[in-house]
Amino acid sequence: MPKRLIFRVILVIICSMSLMETQAQQRAIFSQYIFDGLILNPAYAGSHVQMSTTITHRDQWINFEGAPKTQTLSTHVGLAQNKVGLGLLVGNDQVGIHKEFSFFGSYAYKIKFPTGTLSMGLQAGFNHRTSDFNQLTLSDNGDPYFIGRVTKFSPNFGTGVYYYNEKFFAGFSIPYLLNNKILDNTADIIEEIKETRNYYLTGGLLLPMNRTQTIMFKPSVLIRAQEGAPLSFDLTANVIFYDIIGIGSTYRNIEGIITYINLRVLENLYFGYGYDWTQSDINNFSNGSHEFTLNYRIRLEGIHKPAECPSYFQLK
Repeated sequence: MPKRLIFRVILVIICSMSLMETQAQQRAIFSQYIFDGLILNPAYAGSHVQMSTTITHRDQWINFEGAPKTQTLSTHVGLAQNKVGLGLLVGNDQVGIHKEFSFFGSYAYKIKFPTGTLSMGLQAGFNHRTSDFNQLTLSDNGDPYFIGRVTKFSPNFGTGVYYYNEKFFAGFSIPYLLNNKILDNTADIIEEIKETRNYYLTGGLLLPMNRTQTIMFKPSVLIRAQEGAPLSFDLTANVIFYDIIGIGSTYRNIEGIITYINLRVLENLYFGYGYDWTQSDINNFSNGSHEFTLNYRIRLEGIHKPAECPSYFQLK
């Protein structure tokens, strides 16, 4: 095999891997998803009844050059006496020379039972990816496959179901159903590099730890399955004090330990911070990962009843 072709193959593999998280995870992995379920499941839209807006910034693998940096804005609201939920999810993700902007709208229809609410959701939108190969330092600057800026527009859609009440929640989702191509400029090197579907299964409880219910225990689990990648899961334990502060820890089988704290700053304003203690080989080069969240909720006059003010820490 000619040296030029060998170089192309190696470089394409490195670039495609830089689009992925640990263990071939292509989609961004968040640590505080339990407080922003819309990033995993469109059926979560409207579950807070009020208009709920969350901003998240994640800085993955500190000090690791080209490591992922992700920002998301999610907002959703319950309408029609909470029979319908509408949501919007906007994301910006940068990994190495690749930048991706995403925009998705979601719709959820809710069926109320005596024991809880079943929500069925759909989402649709697009990803716009830009790969700037001009940032690479190449031994062969004339290689036509790795020069200039390459853009890719990829529409997608997904679905999910979510059941919840005051003490329990469970959900299953496939937020991105289409396996879109990631790179198009590799025709004679690698047949194709595609996104793969992610499947999410979540569940959790809210249990009182004292008679006055001022201290609550919130265990939860998330199982991720991705086509062509090992199964991964998160086991989370969260303790909530006086509905003001929550302290939690997560064991993630592919990455390590996560610790986080969530605080009610004002009546409708909440702040969260999480730190990932990396246990994989990346720990030799990185000091872990930081994640910040800010959530604001507001009741819309004429749409929501005065009593519809669920807590940030509750399950509905």
